[in-house]
Amino acid sequence: MDDQTSWREQRREAAAAQAEALDRRRAAESEQARALLAEFIEKLRAAGVEPQPLRAPVVGSGTSYRTGITGWYLRRNKSLGLDTDGNFYILGTQPSLKSLLFGVQVLPSDPPLIIGQGARDGESIPLKQLLQNRLEEPGA
Repeated sequence: MDDQTSWREQRREAAAAQAEALDRRRAAESEQARALLAEFIEKLRAAGVEPQPLRAPVVGSGTSYRTGITGWYLRRNKSLGLDTDGNFYILGTQPSLKSLLFGVQVLPSDPPLIIGQGARDGESIPLKQLLQNRLEEPGA
């Protein structure tokens, strides 16, 4: 019985250590992404691109809801946004009568270095490349 208890405890400790390492890696990646986003904001401002009110697109429809966030869209489909303080937002939302009337509250997320990681082929893109593409669009 002691051997099995010891083995379980070792597995539990190993799993906890692995989870901590993953959390540290994600935090480091988010810090790198935040630095890229801060640089992107500086470039937008230098180019005279003004922030605008961001809306949350309703998944599967052409409708969108007010968010109360002012910033810039990162994707053409307006599914990702960045506010003037550098906070990263996933803007897509579900349909809701309450949100239609009063707007939707979107909370900031930790920015990833790879946008759409784990998505279908061709749907993921490094954040650095996405930001560069955005800067190269006419009217940024």
